[in-house]
Amino acid sequence: MRRKLAAGNWKMNGSAAALAELQALAALSTSDSTDILICPPSTLISRAKSVAGNVALGGQDCHASTSGAHTGDVAADMLKDAGASYVILGHSERREDHNERDEDVRSKAKTAWDAGLVTVICVGESLSEREADNTLDIIGGQLAGSIPDGATGENLVVAYEPIWAIGTGKVPTMSQIGEVHDFMRMRLERRFGEGVGRTVPLLYGGSVKPGNAEEIFAVSNVDGALVGGASLKASDFSAIITALDAA
Repeated sequence: MRRKLAAGNWKMNGSAAALAELQALAALSTSDSTDILICPPSTLISRAKSVAGNVALGGQDCHASTSGAHTGDVAADMLKDAGASYVILGHSERREDHNERDEDVRSKAKTAWDAGLVTVICVGESLSEREADNTLDIIGGQLAGSIPDGATGENLVVAYEPIWAIGTGKVPTMSQIGEVHDFMRMRLERRFGEGVGRTVPLLYGGSVKPGNAEEIFAVSNVDGALVGGASLKASDFSAIITALDAA
């Protein structure tokens, strides 16, 4: 059985005062069927550990090297040491702002697995790629290039985030989400075998809110969500978790 996962990406938001929202989320969310993850800025992970309760913590990126002369970067082992158990890799904002390629994501994932972190690997198409009807080709290439060999249902989560839907309020139709998620499931089963392919959680991300969560979670092969802005407030994120619990 695949576990449901509600993951929140705080991005470059949050100071020590924001930990009150995490503490409130931990108090509100007592689900036995849904795993909950918050990925705050790396500066908050160690402090977040003391108030997170049953909420897992993750980093938003890591370097492919375990250590070295990489000013401003964070190693996977450092995230683990700070209290993280997950790391987001290949988010479109990293791919676009930092020119990360599939092979970069793949290298980072190997290092993260070695450190004992679960990787949330993001894939997604641009608006021009969607309009050119190239979505499945793009997603297939990103899956093949970004995920290393050795993936399991315990070390890998895949998040589909159409770039044009992130933070815009635009959401694909449910049939579009279902098409991509069914395609990803098929590709994972083909590459890693049914035993692994069927156990990797698939998340949808892109303007997920309390008002649309129930509809999204009813879609085939959607096992949860990677949530941006709505994860910053405990009341909003807990409503999304409740919808996932009920799905």
